[in-house]
Amino acid sequence: MDEVQQKVKEIKQSFRLMMDGAVAQSMRQKGLDYHLNWGATIPRLRQQADELGPDYSLAIALWKENIRECKILATMIMPPDEMPSEVVDIWMEQTHTIEIAEQAAFNLYQHLPYAAEKAFQWLASPDDLPQLCGYHVLSRLFMRHQEPNERGINEFIDQALAALQSPNTSLRKAAMQALFRFSELGLIYERIAQSALRNHESALTI
Repeated sequence: MDEVQQKVKEIKQSFRLMMDGAVAQSMRQKGLDYHLNWGATIPRLRQQADELGPDYSLAIALWKENIRECKILATMIMPPDEMPSEVVDIWMEQTHTIEIAEQAAFNLYQHLPYAAEKAFQWLASPDDLPQLCGYHVLSRLFMRHQEPNERGINEFIDQALAALQSPNTSLRKAAMQALFRFSELGLIYERIAQSALRNHESALTI
């Protein structure tokens, strides 16, 4: 067994000590159905990630495990500067729960050197989870005062207004949050967002 696989084995064994049956049961009731779920809390996983430090090979190996804690830990230790775009695409394709999508966006995707490019790519996806990721990433970029260009503004507003009509509550919330963060970029952005929302509401009442 090579060093990475040995580490993965030890990490998987460590989850038994973090096991929280109540958390795991609550997730199952909410429809978060993982192959294996120890119910470890995010702060405990964050502490473990800090101890492990950034590690590309280990992150790749952990992601391949169909275990909730392995996937979340992978998003915490993957060095964003080393992650190729193609690997991001593979991870997104293999993301099947809102929790993993949100953790990946917050822990990793917002820090990618090409974060904005990926986020806009995801907004145009026909699937909810990539869109959700895209709005979470853009929210974080807007909070760091990264301003989109004119084309980006138009695309973001169009996609966000469409997402607000989605039956998916989590997606609607993510889009609204991104619009709110967008409006905080400055007065012009605030007016663009308010105008778009007014037109959106008018269209819904016609």
